[in-house]
Amino acid sequence: MTARIFHRIDVALERYLPEQRLFLRTDRNTRFIRLSPSTQLIAFGGSAALVAWAMIATAILLMDGVGAGNLRDQARREQALYETRLNAMAQQRDSQAVEVSAAQERFNLALDEVSKMQSALLASEERRRELETGIGVIQKTLRKTLAERDSARERSVQLAARLDGTDGPEKVARGPRPADVQAALAFVTAALDQTATERDTVAADAAAAYDLAEALAYESELTAERNDQIFTSLEEALTVSVAPLDKMFRAAGLSTDTLIDRVRQGYSGTGGPLTPIALSSMGNDTPPSADELRAQGLMARMDELNIYRIAAEKLPFAQPLHSAFRFTSPFGMRRHPTTGTMRMHEGMDMAAGYGTPIYATADGVVVKAGWVSGYGRMVKIKHDFGLETRYGHMAKIRVTEGQRVSRGDRIGDMGNSGRSTGTHLHYEVRVDGKPVNPMTYIKAARDVF
Repeated sequence: MTARIFHRIDVALERYLPEQRLFLRTDRNTRFIRLSPSTQLIAFGGSAALVAWAMIATAILLMDGVGAGNLRDQARREQALYETRLNAMAQQRDSQAVEVSAAQERFNLALDEVSKMQSALLASEERRRELETGIGVIQKTLRKTLAERDSARERSVQLAARLDGTDGPEKVARGPRPADVQAALAFVTAALDQTATERDTVAADAAAAYDLAEALAYESELTAERNDQIFTSLEEALTVSVAPLDKMFRAAGLSTDTLIDRVRQGYSGTGGPLTPIALSSMGNDTPPSADELRAQGLMARMDELNIYRIAAEKLPFAQPLHSAFRFTSPFGMRRHPTTGTMRMHEGMDMAAGYGTPIYATADGVVVKAGWVSGYGRMVKIKHDFGLETRYGHMAKIRVTEGQRVSRGDRIGDMGNSGRSTGTHLHYEVRVDGKPVNPMTYIKAARDVF
């Protein structure tokens, strides 16, 4: 049955593909191979399929080459844009650091001026009290002198009456002598003149003291206005400096209140020799002034800014690579490059040239520096606040276990060790042992560092 079908097919195709014979001759005999129409059709079909497959494969390769060129151009453009943005952020960070330094200098100058004005005010207060005490003593003396003058006048009237004989002969005989009366009157008159002179002097001193008090009050008002301007400038500078840091920590999912408390607990050491307490002449119960309260608030804000700086150095906000690189695999579920199965990728991959320097992204202690299955040559750094970073597939490790590193220290070179398909860095960030997306920290610090 099958032979008939093939025979009918050969008969139908013989008009277009006649039977061919291929002769093979040797020295002893001659043989031939018979090529039926169906055999020729199969050969022609296979050749055509092979040519079509070659053309399609060539087209696919050309399209891949064109696409790869476009991707490389796009990667170069993105890299140039990213480098421009990094340079702009670095310039902005430097300008903000200069502004903060200038604001701190202005604040120190303001504190010196406030201290000088407080000393001047205390001295003027002491002088005013001394003047008030002197005026009181002079007034008391003046009242006593006036009373003595009045009594002396009455005595002189009585003596004059006795001299005139108005009080009777017996009283005149027993009265004082005229010479004594004249001497007493001269003494009283001199005392009155001296008292009047002293009264005029005291009045002049009091007027000068009031003028000095008014001048000091006016100068105090000017100083208060200057202090207000200085405090306002410092408050604005601190607000501008603290706001981006606060935004950065919140974008990274960190509680700023908890962060500040933990940094203060780790940096809370105090001490020093005992020194005598200097008591103020204003008393211990005097409430702080408005300038003192504002100064205390500024010191608190500057302490908060310093705490943010300490925390930023201890958290992985920096980039592990300072040279050009390409993101080859993000954080999250992906198809495994070697097994082909869907698995969780607990970090991100950054590809660059072999031997590219790798840097620590925050201050910490190296707890692992060696070969780890899957990671190859790997460095693990433990940071504060329960964070750790991992750097895998290195070509060379440049740190040792137990070594303390700072942000920006070189810890190794990029390589292809471990389970890897090419030269790249596998970078992880873990919080309390759980992996998190490293781009959360890198994006959070994009507008600050």
